[in-house]
Amino acid sequence: MPTLILVRHGRTAANAGGVLAGRSRGVGLDDVGLEQARAVADRLSVIPLARLVSSPLLRTMQTARRIADAQKENVQVRREAGLVECGYGRWTGKKIVDLAREPLWATVQQQPSAVEFPGGERLADVSARAVEAVRRIDRRVERRHGPGAVWAAASHGDVIKAVLADALGLHLDQFQRIAVAPGSVSVITYGSHRPSVRHVNDLGSDLSGLAPAAGGDRPTGDAPVGGGA
Repeated sequence: MPTLILVRHGRTAANAGGVLAGRSRGVGLDDVGLEQARAVADRLSVIPLARLVSSPLLRTMQTARRIADAQKENVQVRREAGLVECGYGRWTGKKIVDLAREPLWATVQQQPSAVEFPGGERLADVSARAVEAVRRIDRRVERRHGPGAVWAAASHGDVIKAVLADALGLHLDQFQRIAVAPGSVSVITYGSHRPSVRHVNDLGSDLSGLAPAAGGDRPTGDAPVGGGA
């Protein structure tokens, strides 16, 4: 039962300008995004990460490399294609205000499980590949580092929301109810009975309690009676 820390990349000029960057090449962090990446790296520096993976896009790799640099022990950033941004097809590079006038926009908001972006990817496929990726890596981390290990993944807003929706037991059509801001942290432990979502869209709390306990032990994953301590 390792613990997964999901990190959304820091802000980009596309985020600030209301442009859907998608998988556009060369979209890196702006000055605010670099500061957000530094801040999240500082927050995670107290947690020894067993593994650090990232979507292969520039903005996520920049965020992940700052996390790696802040670790006390050497950790390598591994690219993970399953966590890449949604393929928005012909929507890529367009302004959000213009896309909001498209007929498909209402479906994106109300029934995302039915959405296939023109020339792009289905949101249901985004969810399937992202959930498969994190669960696969989580099993590998447990086999190699034990159930008390903590690992991190840098990814994108819609991808992280899809993973959180799955962990919360929500249908994909509910994932727009979840907010995931640039530079935020969300935390999941895949227990023996069910996932446990420990943080969502966290932008500042003390994360030191996520560090592995002495001996690497973790609870069994049973839900605490009475809400726990």
